[in-house]
Amino acid sequence: MKSKSKLSVLMCGCLAACLFLAMTAALGQAKTVEMTYATFFPATHAITILAIDWCKEIQKRTNGAVKINMFPGATLTPGDQCYDGVVKGISDVGLTVVSYVKGRFLLSEVIDLPLGYRSAKQATLLANAYVEKFKPKEFDDVKIMYMMSHGPGLVNTKKPVTKLEEMKGLKIRGTGTTTKVVKALGATPVAMPMNETYDAVSKGVVDGYVAPFEALKGFKLAEVVTSTTADYGAAYGLLFIVAMNKKKWETLPRDVQETIEKINKEWIVKNYEVWDYIDKEGKEYTLSRGNKTISLSPEEDARWAAAVKPVLDDYVKATKEKNLPGEEALKFCQEWLKQNP
Repeated sequence: MKSKSKLSVLMCGCLAACLFLAMTAALGQAKTVEMTYATFFPATHAITILAIDWCKEIQKRTNGAVKINMFPGATLTPGDQCYDGVVKGISDVGLTVVSYVKGRFLLSEVIDLPLGYRSAKQATLLANAYVEKFKPKEFDDVKIMYMMSHGPGLVNTKKPVTKLEEMKGLKIRGTGTTTKVVKALGATPVAMPMNETYDAVSKGVVDGYVAPFEALKGFKLAEVVTSTTADYGAAYGLLFIVAMNKKKWETLPRDVQETIEKINKEWIVKNYEVWDYIDKEGKEYTLSRGNKTISLSPEEDARWAAAVKPVLDDYVKATKEKNLPGEEALKFCQEWLKQNP
């Protein structure tokens, strides 16, 4: 009996060993899905570094099933072609700005409007709340990973701007909806991607640009401007999207998809924390160079807010013409901001 028992144990052990070796061999033969990730942000920018961390976290938590390689600085696709690049599979993942393709994501441009944002946290949480409520079909040709927005978009110039009238005659870089903001403030808008702004300002093609504080350090723009006007009443946001090619997403196993979606939720928080931190860094950096930050009086700030109101009206009109619920989206955002100052 004892010999039979020993034999049974030995056979079970051999069977277990064989199963283990078979599973190990199968795992060894499984191919890692490699992807490319395109963004216009420079390689050294904090948002690029955070995006690389997202890639690493996915590789780690999927046990190597997915590996994503980063292509920063518009080296794979330019900023205004990034979204189409994801749709066509030129890149598998892309981080870009909705307003780089003006009018294509008309309903979602509500997040870009000059709603008087006070922080990246506020703008980012609103962006994701908007998408959750309205589920815009504009993004149906990709798989959205997550959305975010930077801190308040403000006026940055070579010469100080202390009141609204001083905007007249200035050429100010913007993009998409922000070109309307620039025009409403009395300046002449010049559209271009962010990574072209440094040269444009330094060569005198434009007199300044609109962007959050972070760009003063992240894009080294404190080297070419001398002043930031803190026009919070007219402060806009920009809707950034991180999207994956839909076919590529659908090839991933369900457990891998679920893991990535969990990571995406975590990165919403990480992104707004980083945006607000680098805004603080950008402000400190520009001041350290001797540049100025001009605070507007409540009365003057209210004038700037009133000046950009037509931009909101134009948005509602344009969405109505396309039978989109723009008025509802705008009211939702305004109410949300009142409840989440």
